[in-house]
Amino acid sequence: MSKHPTWNPGQYLKFAGQRLRPALDLLSRIDAETPGTVYDLGCGPGNLTPFLAARWPGARVVGVDHSDEMLAKARAEYPDRDWVQADAGAWEPPEPADVIYSNAALHWIDDHAALFPQLLGCLAAGGTLAVQMPHNHAAASHTGIRETVLDGPWRARLEPVMREFPVHEPDVYYDIIQPHAAALDIWETVYAQVMEGDDPIAEWTKGSALKPFLDALTDGRENAAFYDAYAARMRDAYPKRVDGKTLFHFRRLFIVARA
Repeated sequence: MSKHPTWNPGQYLKFAGQRLRPALDLLSRIDAETPGTVYDLGCGPGNLTPFLAARWPGARVVGVDHSDEMLAKARAEYPDRDWVQADAGAWEPPEPADVIYSNAALHWIDDHAALFPQLLGCLAAGGTLAVQMPHNHAAASHTGIRETVLDGPWRARLEPVMREFPVHEPDVYYDIIQPHAAALDIWETVYAQVMEGDDPIAEWTKGSALKPFLDALTDGRENAAFYDAYAARMRDAYPKRVDGKTLFHFRRLFIVARA
């Protein structure tokens, strides 16, 4: 998938409640007491930055994102906050950071063996790197994207958009991070998300993993046909329960490392 897709903040925030829970779970596991500088790396529309500011009211909290669309939303909603446009894969703070917090962003960046030591090197002594990444690439929500790409007239246009999912198993991150960290905590959680409405899985991925493929299909009819084909797969893979709702099991990887 594209490294830096364009973003639709409204579509992404359609499931703000489900996307917020792992973000707050990550925040609760950071034991920094009075950090001076806190960076929200991959801040998106800025909906999490106020939680960081509330947790550490004495800190300078800065949101960092590469997306014009996301930062425009963040600046409109929170004009009194600091926002910086930068590619998270190449970003460095002007001075060592006390906390670098990144929720559901770093899976868009390749080469984590280089990325994580780089980010740890941006921390002040005793600083914390806290990361949450989706780890759901083996689930039908994500394998169904590949299947839909390969099984349609759009294959030639969409196959180049596909990329190897860069998130590894926890053991790999232990080996990458442990030599650079004074303390390290890694865990996974599977969230059984209760989804409502028609085609909720397709609507979820439409704001994230599916978006680069929809962006690549500029013909409206072909775009709609691709989305409909994917949505049909998701209805089969995630049937509605007897109460009309859909359960979406979503696996996420968490890392908290202290320099």
